[in-house]
Amino acid sequence: MRIGVVTFPGSLDDGDARRAVRLSGADDIALWHNDPDLHQVDAVILPGGFSYGDYLRAGAIARFAPVMESIVDAAGGGMPVLGICNGFQVLCEAHLLPGALVRNAHLHFRNRDQMLRVQSTTTAWTMNFTEGQEILIPVKNGEGRYVADEAVLDELESSDRVVARYVGGNPNGSSRDIAAIRNEAGNVVGIMPHPEHAVEALTGPSTDGMTFFASVLAHLGGKVGAEA
Repeated sequence: MRIGVVTFPGSLDDGDARRAVRLSGADDIALWHNDPDLHQVDAVILPGGFSYGDYLRAGAIARFAPVMESIVDAAGGGMPVLGICNGFQVLCEAHLLPGALVRNAHLHFRNRDQMLRVQSTTTAWTMNFTEGQEILIPVKNGEGRYVADEAVLDELESSDRVVARYVGGNPNGSSRDIAAIRNEAGNVVGIMPHPEHAVEALTGPSTDGMTFFASVLAHLGGKVGAEA
């Protein structure tokens, strides 16, 4: 399987995401923001960082990158896409996910190991989790507070589109403790914490993050099997 990781000017965690992809057993493919060619990847990760310096607002310029035009089209066709932290912000700006990520309610940057509860396993990126499973994943953000109007929040809740919630404290004031959401089809997921930083016992607080990558490989493998 070939999983592409996009590098924007200002990306910080693209190398970590590519390493996580390799550790999962997939081929990591570098995708460049200014190149619309997705190089025949099977899935895409938008990594954390400060794309284009977070000018205007986080993710606002990245949504217009040539590579994003291709990703939006591919996501519409069912390709799995995972946006991590800044990548989540880009997905919202590109209207692949509803709502927005804004400045943390307490106006401080937060960097800590964070417990999450997996709410939805009906996504390409979480199918190997158990619903209700609690996992430990690092979080680091200054504009990580997920917000949406009440109608959107109610729709996310009723349609099983809240993928994960913060437990043991909300680090940024996100509405309804939301840490991750998905699109209606379940192939696009945005998550504020960093699963790519929790894939090795040596360097992470856990290896819980690896299940995100294992899930998408299982999803892609299942698609190939179905097509065969």
